[in-house]
Amino acid sequence: MGMMPPRCGHQKRILPADEELSNSMRTHIDSPRIFISVAEQSADEHAASLIEAFQKIVPGARFAGLAGPAMQAAGCECIHDLTKESAMALAALRRIPEVWGVLQDLKRRLRRIGPQARRLPFDAAVVVDSPALNLPVAKILRRRGIPVLYYIAPQTWAWGPRRWRNARLKKRVDRLACLWPFEQPYFRAAGIPATFVGHPSFDRLLKVKVESHRIKDLRGEAAPVVTLLPGSRRHVVEEVFPGQLAVASALAARFPRSRFLTVAAGGDIKTLVESHIRQAPRGTARLSEVPVLCGASDRAAAIRAADLVLVASGTVTLEVAYHGTPMIVMYNAGRWPYLLLGRWLITTKFLSIPNILACRLVVPEFMPYYRSTDPIVACASEWLSTPETLARVRRELAETIKPLVKPGAAANTARELAALLERV
Repeated sequence: MGMMPPRCGHQKRILPADEELSNSMRTHIDSPRIFISVAEQSADEHAASLIEAFQKIVPGARFAGLAGPAMQAAGCECIHDLTKESAMALAALRRIPEVWGVLQDLKRRLRRIGPQARRLPFDAAVVVDSPALNLPVAKILRRRGIPVLYYIAPQTWAWGPRRWRNARLKKRVDRLACLWPFEQPYFRAAGIPATFVGHPSFDRLLKVKVESHRIKDLRGEAAPVVTLLPGSRRHVVEEVFPGQLAVASALAARFPRSRFLTVAAGGDIKTLVESHIRQAPRGTARLSEVPVLCGASDRAAAIRAADLVLVASGTVTLEVAYHGTPMIVMYNAGRWPYLLLGRWLITTKFLSIPNILACRLVVPEFMPYYRSTDPIVACASEWLSTPETLARVRRELAETIKPLVKPGAAANTARELAALLERV
């Protein structure tokens, strides 16, 4: 793979446009040039695994595009890095000028090749998750005749109008790599070639070793144990964690022998979480007695040790479900954004991943907003007071998740990319 590419942390433009595109011209069929695009940290990690898996199939493959640190470490050349300040929902609106600039730059880079070019600048492209960014990216690339694989297919089944969204998707991509089994027939019915490849989170979860003694240490002599997972994005932590602290404080008053664990997604989030704990009313849930945990192993142990998890909405709910721990899902984006916009677009009956997968209400979900934490406290108190309810939820989560665990998402997607290249 040669020298490691430069990091994107200090500047957004890493490669001069002319140099990047002139070097990207295909010279040999065994050395395909792949454009790849991500906008979030989790997608960066999934894309890095895909790069490594594909290079095992085609060792001479070269990747370049909108890349985060994990992709760069895997050998991907970085044109722009959009992963540092990823955002959800309406919080992403503030990034529109930045994304617009990236899209215009991509158009300029491709135009410099000129219509007289005998070879395309890239043999194929992979766009990963983040449809607000990657559907426009796919449109730009496909207009240049570059075939596009979409990894982590857009959830058009959750947002309306579905027919229009699927028609747009069909025009912009050649293949879809889907995370869930039900997505394959859904997209194929819309005329879009789709394959169920599995969820990449399962590959990561299967690799995490959870020490039984660590679980025992985290539980101690407490009963019950409640774990707080406030999310991996700063704005989500700001919206959700204060509510989680309020719920924890109320539960601490009702359950004198309770213990509370907090898990942060990373260094910056840990600092933010610790700041919220320091600013909370004195004695709030006795959280100051337990350090904020980080790392995959400790996160898994804290989930396993818990009788109940208070979790921000997102992929982390899949992790909690994988471990079979009862949870209450929370998200507090605000009432008015939902009333003005969200309720007209959201078409699913449920909003959290476990309930969507089960097609029924397995775990309580207080989202997309809540006015008071009192109903959450009441729900949590009832569950913690009835062990048979917790046992039932554990069984239902296991029944929901076990059939979905398909290892090798990156390798399966790499084979989809190889099949796409065979058509070039």
